[in-house]
Amino acid sequence: MSNNHGQRKIVVGITGASGSIYGIRLVQALLDTGYQVHLVISNAGWRVLNEELGWSAAERERMLSEHFEAASGSLVYHPAGDIGATIASGSFLVEAMVIMPCSMGTLASVANGISDNLMTRAADVMLKEGRPLVLVPRETPLHAIHLENMLKLARLGVTIVPAMPAFYFGPQSIEDLVRFLVGKVLDTLRIEHSLFTRWGDRNEHQRE
Repeated sequence: MSNNHGQRKIVVGITGASGSIYGIRLVQALLDTGYQVHLVISNAGWRVLNEELGWSAAERERMLSEHFEAASGSLVYHPAGDIGATIASGSFLVEAMVIMPCSMGTLASVANGISDNLMTRAADVMLKEGRPLVLVPRETPLHAIHLENMLKLARLGVTIVPAMPAFYFGPQSIEDLVRFLVGKVLDTLRIEHSLFTRWGDRNEHQRE
């Protein structure tokens, strides 16, 4: 987990919403592309990582090193309580931020400018600096407050990518569905990838 100042930088947040695998696969994809990823995981996010993937919060440094050590990019982990971290300042240049998955609590905080931890502060920085912010909400059903918060953020220029995987590309596993959603997030950031077969490409293969 080195700190290379020459790399393109991006912030990834993982909250306590179900679907922590989405965030992990996003980090891996960005590292494979050569990005320096600044990762923030909320306390609830660590609990869900433990429940869904068996990741121990008590051994967080080891867990992160084991899963991301072979990547070509570099990972910088920031504790959620470190409000003085680099990504809390607009003078620290990053290309974008993605919160994946994004809980309704975090989404509400961002929508209302509540910067009570590093993740929501980093998101607030994206808004005030006019930088791309992508949120991947994972909740169902949605009530009016959820929808109003998402509409408010969308009007501010935030990209909302609900955790809604598609089936037109013929997924064969849960991993295929995860890769599709990660790919859609990368599409919004104009980052090239080959995580899923696109609609036109699939039709071409069928005609050959």
